[in-house]
Amino acid sequence: MGIVGNLTSDQLQFFNSQGYLVLESFVSPDDINAMMKRMEQLLADFDASSTASIFSTKNQQKLTDSYFYESVEKVSFFFEEKAFGDDGNLKQPKQLSINKVGHALHELEPAFKKFSSSEKFSSLLCSLGYKRPVIMQSMYIFKQPGIGGEVVPHQDNSFLYTEPPTCTGVWLALEDATILNGCLWAIPGSHKNGLVRRFLRDEDGVKFDRPNPSYDQKDFVPIEVKAGDLVVIQGDLIHQSFENQSSKSRHAYSLHVVDTDGCEWAPDNWIRRKVEPEPLYVI
Repeated sequence: MGIVGNLTSDQLQFFNSQGYLVLESFVSPDDINAMMKRMEQLLADFDASSTASIFSTKNQQKLTDSYFYESVEKVSFFFEEKAFGDDGNLKQPKQLSINKVGHALHELEPAFKKFSSSEKFSSLLCSLGYKRPVIMQSMYIFKQPGIGGEVVPHQDNSFLYTEPPTCTGVWLALEDATILNGCLWAIPGSHKNGLVRRFLRDEDGVKFDRPNPSYDQKDFVPIEVKAGDLVVIQGDLIHQSFENQSSKSRHAYSLHVVDTDGCEWAPDNWIRRKVEPEPLYVI
């Protein structure tokens, strides 16, 4: 059976105009529960003493290490910046200290692969014009209560660049995301201004090719969603999230997709895979 797009013309018009789209109740409570339960088990089995890799959108140039690079084809664990005390030990249990788990959940874990390879997800990508879509990375993001780190304004195409640019971010709320616990914020229409900068990898490590512009916070709008809702993000859209200073977590499952039909993966992207990922489908 061929892949058929499932977005309406009004939804496509909104996405093309604003640079993002919210699809309510995209995933069932049972599938959400399966993903969250599996992540609970992965965390329970994780030996926190085996790594102290930290993820930060502010200081990733300094914090990137071989563990981060190798996570592309593994299930790896990254701590919040504020998870450790001055003595180098975790200030609270590991389950409340992890920033994210990535970057190959969609390939290695059945509970996540079920969603990532579903016909409904493929139909969404078909609606967006993908011909040979490939998931380049997946992440389970925790946004921990009290210490969930800020994600500074950025564009997904900066990190996952193809020529021409084709990246789309797909963000599934596993829990309600509100202004209080660190929901997404975006500048509507900002994708029309093109790519601002790129995140490059060379023999010396990773770096941005230019400074991040300053943005007026009044231009951002909050994207508050319920568990099960899906946020689709055009690759050039400026978006961010603030620290979670509430007592409630904000779990999410995030994917980034690029097209491989007539598009070239940039060799200076941070992701360098040993095995090429399989396309979800081919048109």
